[in-house]
Amino acid sequence: MSTKVATSKSSVASYPFSKTALTPTPQTFVKTPPTLQQGKGLMDHLRKTLFTPEKYAMMQKLFSRQSPSQLRVGSIVSVISDQAPNIFTGVLIAIRRRGPDSSIRVRNILQRTGTEMLFVANSPSLKEIKVVRPPPKGHMRRAKLYYLRDSSEKMSMLAGGKK
Repeated sequence: MSTKVATSKSSVASYPFSKTALTPTPQTFVKTPPTLQQGKGLMDHLRKTLFTPEKYAMMQKLFSRQSPSQLRVGSIVSVISDQAPNIFTGVLIAIRRRGPDSSIRVRNILQRTGTEMLFVANSPSLKEIKVVRPPPKGHMRRAKLYYLRDSSEKMSMLAGGKK
């Protein structure tokens, strides 16, 4: 039993005020890899994922609550992206403002089928968001227009601007 204590004492230093308390010896730190020293790794990842100046200007213009030309729920928007379909036009039914993770949900009826698309604002495939028509009367009563999923008549009235 004393041999086990002796081997454990060699790897662990004793506490000066108590003979039974043991403290671990200081660990040596691992040397940083050369890729991190050259600026690759975390900073390279952050540079790729943060806003480009064009995206930052778009975010300030469309997603900021203080901007006079901000996106509003109920407006008709046209979203241009790299992926198919290249241009998607529909009613903006939801906005999620979360900084770089901000997104919009656009709904349209294509070939008698309700279609919704979620666009992340910071996505590299998203090129532009255009407001075709603002919401009727300047605003809607609800923040999320998920009730348009159930009623195609209300959806067509809103898209036609008759509300």
